[in-house]
Amino acid sequence: MEYNRRRRFAARALALAALAVCLPAPLCVRAQVPAADTAPVAPMAERYLLHVEVPEVPIYEKPDATALLVGRLEQGVEVEADRKTGDWYRIKRASGEEGWVLNATVATGTAILVRLFPADRRIDYQAGSVDPRVPQSVPPGKLAERTEASKTEEPRVERRRPQSNTLEPRLPLIDPSRVVPPSPLYLSEEMPVRDRWRLVKSLGLLPYKPLDPYNPNVIKGDLPVLEKELGKDWFFNLTAVSDTVIEGRRLPTPTGVQSTLDPGANGTFGRGRQASFAETGIISLALIKGDTTFKPPEYEFRFVPVFNINRTITQEVRAVNINPAFGADRNDSFAGVQELFFDKHLRDVSTRYDFDSVRIGIQPFTADFRGFLFLDQPFGVRLFGTRDNNQWQYNAGWFRRLEKDTNSGLNDIGRRMRADDIFLFNVYRQDSLIPGFTSQGTILYNRNREGDRSDFYNENGFLERPAVFGTGRAHNYDVTYLGYNGDGHIGKWNVTASAYYAIGTDDRGMFSGRREDIGALFGAIEVSRDFDWVRVRASGLYASGDKDPYDGKAQGFDSVLENPQFAGADTSYWIRQAVPLIGGGGVALSMRNGVLPALRSSREFGQSNFTNPGLHLIGIGADFDVKPGLRVISNVNYLEFDDLSSLAVLRNQKLHSTQIGVDASVGVQYRPHFTQNIVVNASMGVLFPGRGLREIYGNAVDSTQYSALINILLTF
Repeated sequence: MEYNRRRRFAARALALAALAVCLPAPLCVRAQVPAADTAPVAPMAERYLLHVEVPEVPIYEKPDATALLVGRLEQGVEVEADRKTGDWYRIKRASGEEGWVLNATVATGTAILVRLFPADRRIDYQAGSVDPRVPQSVPPGKLAERTEASKTEEPRVERRRPQSNTLEPRLPLIDPSRVVPPSPLYLSEEMPVRDRWRLVKSLGLLPYKPLDPYNPNVIKGDLPVLEKELGKDWFFNLTAVSDTVIEGRRLPTPTGVQSTLDPGANGTFGRGRQASFAETGIISLALIKGDTTFKPPEYEFRFVPVFNINRTITQEVRAVNINPAFGADRNDSFAGVQELFFDKHLRDVSTRYDFDSVRIGIQPFTADFRGFLFLDQPFGVRLFGTRDNNQWQYNAGWFRRLEKDTNSGLNDIGRRMRADDIFLFNVYRQDSLIPGFTSQGTILYNRNREGDRSDFYNENGFLERPAVFGTGRAHNYDVTYLGYNGDGHIGKWNVTASAYYAIGTDDRGMFSGRREDIGALFGAIEVSRDFDWVRVRASGLYASGDKDPYDGKAQGFDSVLENPQFAGADTSYWIRQAVPLIGGGGVALSMRNGVLPALRSSREFGQSNFTNPGLHLIGIGADFDVKPGLRVISNVNYLEFDDLSSLAVLRNQKLHSTQIGVDASVGVQYRPHFTQNIVVNASMGVLFPGRGLREIYGNAVDSTQYSALINILLTF
């Protein structure tokens, strides 16, 4: 009995304690949360009026939250919804004050989904119930009265327990059947949220300046243009480039036949110092349809006009113009078009945006990784695309070469196109043979019919086609190149390799004057490895030479139009300069920006010539990334001819040595802002002539043959 009495007493005590703890809770709530019609209004410097629909049960609301504003509303902007179901509310911008709670979610286009909740609505997150005390909506008339009263009355501020200003997202347990979806609100046209690209701009988080290429910019393809006329996914991209080149060089220069600036000279060679200045302005204009983040553009229109002024200073007449009366210097200017094409996306062939596209017009194209075979901006039609998640890539096209301006090398669209056609198909395979290595197979057919046209003279008066050597007669040729190229890495070694076999016919050999069968080989490889901030590399190149100019076989390899990024490239004297062949006619031993001794008349106008001495090259080099924006490039190449037969016929003398010499170069690349917007290149190349070169040029190469270059690139 005593035990039962103790149990009853303890139970009653616990019940009284629980009642004492539980009773103050609702009283505290009523004391802190006033009724809706008597809720105090704090004065605000900025107020916003919204016409919204209040859902019966909010999906998310934090207790005691006040003035939650997600998004941005400009001062004075009115947003309207359905007047039948909506009510006017005042929203206060600052947090920590009494007011209403707004949760805005931005959707696509200009639609914004808005939910508006009274601040004194309470939710029991544990039980999932909603406080039945829902405040009444404020009529528009009373809102105006309350707004005027708030300007004069002293606001009543209640004391509350300090709480964190951070609103952590929490989901209440509610009955989904009671949830009323919010109604969409549409912003007026003054609101700067026209599309999803301008959301960041509407929040004022990034600057939008027309001359700032680093942040979102409407002229740099970051924001749509011409939305009303073309739609919301057309982009415009403007790129402007200033390319300044200052160059000094020494070349073996022949003395003019008619006259010379040195009347007392009786030798074959004159003074060889030359200097040139060229300023090229490039403007690239592109109009693109489609978001190209994950897929190719649907349409692209590109127009690239180029403007050039140049000046050349020499020490001999007839070096820059065939007429000695024009002197030893030359000033010139030209405007050309390097790109003018239309690109159409034909179709997507997989969910990973493998595609087929076609491009028509003047367009840049390179046939391989390093520019050994064909690199130009011709007119053409190209079909290209990808397969198997971009692991396979292909190009199939027809191109016709354009005539060039003589002194700038730019496309001259005012002249008719050359009778020089290229038909090409190549295919790339990533991760072929081994992961990280890309293989390319190429078939290129070059059909040249310029032998059927009349002789062609350049603007300086020199005959370009046919080349003035050998028979000096016009010729046509058909040649097919079969090639393999690889680029990537094998373990820690970076490897680039190219191999070509040229097969075809020439209807009139430059020496024999009769039909010749073309069969020539080419191979090049570069292997490099990185050691921290240093990359060391080794290069090798082989181009077969012709063994007998009169045997009906043309075995000297020549490209369509090369521009090799190999063995020092522009820093190399041999690759950079066009060395004239003295006594062999109006041809150069090697082209400007070319490595092959092809005996062409010039880079801009010459035809391919498969009766040439060929070349062997062995080189070593190193790149030093001294700083993030400073790189030092060094290279040394040993050069020799493959066969001397064609040179011996041109010089009408017996040649004994194939040695061209040693080409040493060093270059510096400086990027002050670590980007490609400002790039300064400076280089110096020197050719130390070998015995074979001395046999051809005599004392003309006794002095140091050099090439010094400063190139400044400014890009917007």
